[in-house]
Amino acid sequence: SRAERFKAVLWATVEVGRPTLFSMVIIIAAHLPIFTLQRHEGRIFSPMAWSVTSALVGSLVMALSLVPLLCLLLLRGKLPHGDNALVRACKRVYTPALAWAIARPRTVMAVAGLALAAAAALASTLGSEFLPELDEGTIWVNATLPPSVSPEEAKLTSARIRQRLHQVPEVVTVVSKVGRPDDGTDPKIFNGFEAFVELKPDTEWRPGMTKPKLVAAMDDAVSALPGIEVSFSQPIRDNVLESISQIDGQIVVKIKGDDLDELNKLANTVVGLARTTPGVMRAFIDRDGQLPQLKIDIDRDAAARYGLNVGDIQDVIETAVAGKTSSELWEGERHFSVVVRLAAGQRSLASLSALLVPTPSGAQVALGQLARISQTSGAMNIARENGQRVASVGIFIRDRDMGSVVADLQAAAGRELKLPANYEVVWSGEFENQQRAMKRLSWVVPLSILVIFLLLFDAFKSFRSALLIIANIPFAMIGGIVALAATGIPLSVSAAIGFIALFGQAVLNGVVMVTYYNQLREEGMDVKQAVMEGSLTRLRTVLMTAMLAMLGLLPMALSHAIGAETQRPLAMVVIGGLVSATLLTLLVLPTLYAWAARKDLPGQSEGDGDGDAGAQAETRA
Repeated sequence: SRAERFKAVLWATVEVGRPTLFSMVIIIAAHLPIFTLQRHEGRIFSPMAWSVTSALVGSLVMALSLVPLLCLLLLRGKLPHGDNALVRACKRVYTPALAWAIARPRTVMAVAGLALAAAAALASTLGSEFLPELDEGTIWVNATLPPSVSPEEAKLTSARIRQRLHQVPEVVTVVSKVGRPDDGTDPKIFNGFEAFVELKPDTEWRPGMTKPKLVAAMDDAVSALPGIEVSFSQPIRDNVLESISQIDGQIVVKIKGDDLDELNKLANTVVGLARTTPGVMRAFIDRDGQLPQLKIDIDRDAAARYGLNVGDIQDVIETAVAGKTSSELWEGERHFSVVVRLAAGQRSLASLSALLVPTPSGAQVALGQLARISQTSGAMNIARENGQRVASVGIFIRDRDMGSVVADLQAAAGRELKLPANYEVVWSGEFENQQRAMKRLSWVVPLSILVIFLLLFDAFKSFRSALLIIANIPFAMIGGIVALAATGIPLSVSAAIGFIALFGQAVLNGVVMVTYYNQLREEGMDVKQAVMEGSLTRLRTVLMTAMLAMLGLLPMALSHAIGAETQRPLAMVVIGGLVSATLLTLLVLPTLYAWAARKDLPGQSEGDGDGDAGAQAETRA
């Protein structure tokens, strides 16, 4: 009758309401570390955390309001009970395996411990990076021309580079620029070359051609030009790299000190070490090189004899060489400054020496009698950070993870780089972002796990039950680590987010199992019988939960569309982790539960009753 159905739906809703709310809180607590991420990684992954938590809150409201109403309206006939053929087949395999595991707790725990240790050893070989490189569908080419290059020669060189890039059949368009734009929005040096390379759709590429092969072909084509060394990036990635440390390069080594010559010597040492490090594609000193300069040393004694101040002489030099405003011109609403300056042909050493400087007495003295004028060379750029001079080395890598390259380079620098007093080396670029993000996660993730543990302790009122459920977290990481190693994906912030998302799912499976074990024991079952009965009853729930999550992430793991590079490590970690978490939840967790509750079974050994429990469970299955 309708009244009976109403009571059944109401009872079921009240029964699952608190566990459902508790499950949502656990998943939200597991995602707390994502909300603490900063800068680039925070902008990328915080929308995911907000979306997940918002969806969970919305689903909770629907599950406790709309779903019971639909059940009352639609579930009118007699509903089927029992397991389908697939679940029955799984139980036939699971029952003897579970009975064997419960009878041998020490063996199961030893195998699980060995698997955890092997996963930890495997994790140390994964390598690391900040974020996977996104495929933007285009290529950005950077090169540094000689510092003394003229505008005309720069144009000819850029034309030659464009011609070489067009030799690759997959290239559609090459647009290049030298120096900075007229509006000054891109603070590039005047000898810096950049080119935007538009590619054909990958369906029109030659058979077997990949983007790494395209980059290698372009590198070979451009390297044939003498004195030209290029690096390949992508437009968005190039801007991101510059925004991190203001220097081009995935890894940036900054050397801080006082003496320019010493800084240049140390920077060249770092460049030499980088070029011998496996995986380094290009290493260069940022804005390196010498430029011709006019050196004017004012003779203060000679100036004093003529009654001149140093400032009077400098004003004349500034006017002649750089130009100085002498008047203002208005044409209607348009305003112009009239600048006085020597013509280009008259700014030579001889002309400057003959330049006349007026004295207070009215006489005019040649500048050559008041100063020593010579032509020399000087640093093209003097950079400072926090008031201290700095020389920066940019490094691009290829076919190797960033963490391994930095580790090798730091080891080599520790042996070969001898820093004078008051000099320091700072490792920046993407490596700095990776270190900062991982350092933050190193204390936020344990804090999140502690919050989950406190929630479990409050729910179960048992330290032992909460600890058993939390034990699923390290076991779940085994599959994630194996999945990364099998697919050749380094550990990155994206993979770390996958582990965080995995924690909530692993804990929920443990909650499902332990809750039912406790319920059966309260009904009078002994421990081993409750473990067998509860595990077999919850087998379908655990398998269905894991399969739904894995199938939902499968398209993300297999996708090769633009942006898939960031998603793939996350999906691989969750899928692999769910495989190990499910196996361990179904075998290790029941074994640990039975072993931990052995004190509740006075007079029985660990092997007592296994056959009866297994037979009873198999009969029920």
